[in-house]
Amino acid sequence: MPKQDPITVIVAGQLITDAQSNAGGPAVIRVQNGKILSISRDEMLDPASDPAIVDLSNKTVMPGLIDLHVHLTGDPGGDFWKEATEPAEWGVVVGAKNAQLTAKAGFTTVREAGSSKYSAFSLRRGTAEGKISGPRIIAAGPALAIVGGHGDTTGFTEDINDALASGYSCTGPVQCAEKVRKASRAGADIIKITATGGVLSQQGRGLEAHFSDAEMKSIADTAHSLGLNVMAHAHGARGIEAAAKAGIDTIEHGTYLDKQAADAMKANGTILVPTLMAFKGVTERLGKGIYTPVVEDKVRAVSETAKVFMRKAHGWGVPIAFGTDAGVFDHGRNAGEFALMVEQGLTPREAVASATTVAAKVLDMENEIGKIAVGFSADLIAVSGNPLDDVTVLENVDWVMVRGRVID
Repeated sequence: MPKQDPITVIVAGQLITDAQSNAGGPAVIRVQNGKILSISRDEMLDPASDPAIVDLSNKTVMPGLIDLHVHLTGDPGGDFWKEATEPAEWGVVVGAKNAQLTAKAGFTTVREAGSSKYSAFSLRRGTAEGKISGPRIIAAGPALAIVGGHGDTTGFTEDINDALASGYSCTGPVQCAEKVRKASRAGADIIKITATGGVLSQQGRGLEAHFSDAEMKSIADTAHSLGLNVMAHAHGARGIEAAAKAGIDTIEHGTYLDKQAADAMKANGTILVPTLMAFKGVTERLGKGIYTPVVEDKVRAVSETAKVFMRKAHGWGVPIAFGTDAGVFDHGRNAGEFALMVEQGLTPREAVASATTVAAKVLDMENEIGKIAVGFSADLIAVSGNPLDDVTVLENVDWVMVRGRVID
């Protein structure tokens, strides 16, 4: 028989098992081998009598949070030239720091939405094996982009651009299908594409569609044939619409979403990941000499739309899941997204669900994470207060367990 870990006993003052349930308690949770072994609401334990008990009797215990859009291997800034001076391996060092910050902030699972070379794959293994303190990582690796588009290397002379390129830009349906297969072979858990122009890339192109319809459909069909979903960075409405019609699974950002694009998303089951903290983060850095003039102009152009687009999407019935684009702003501030979502129309309960049950379903992991239930991964956090009443309590997480391991 495989060796059994000791049982961890957690006493919770209040327990939220999932976003659809109200807080109730007290409760006792037993954890073993990284899984939830049992949950009892009628058992009375005295933490003072047993030092092995984790005493959270004055806290609310709830499922660990899920962020569907992070960049662990990078920190915020406008110094794009570092791509020419820092080796890809440095991303693992930066990522280890940020993985711990992210977990301590209460995020027990993240989707890494594009990393330097294969650094996120090393982080994924490190947190899975407990060698690095951090969340479960669903990793994309390098993003697929058009030549010279957002996600490709730009801003240098052509010879330097070519030398720094990740090898994942593509032209035409056949080559794009090949790059999906290459990403799968390298170990990607999900395919990331930049379906439209972007705000922080070093070129002044617009924010509409980059890939052709045929290229995007080839990417989606190839990924799905391999059992992989596709996440698409997309700002412009027609690019969002085209991505949804091509079968892309999630739209990241969605800044200029309109009713026509929203209808296409609903018709195709496409999820919006709004990353409101990204817009907040970049506007905080305006006028400080951090970004190039080209990037500053693009930030200013999207700043007002970013304050209202998710409210429109919600009103049109577009399904919304939680993601922040951490790395564009400081890692560890991820939970600031909740208040921004509530400001744009979500209830606190809907906001919490977006980062638990809804996000788990986006990852096809709804039977493993996103709830506190017997047999689920022991991904738990503790806070003071009730986030179903006030989401801002999630900005101060007191205790975290990821896969049965307490994050110190």
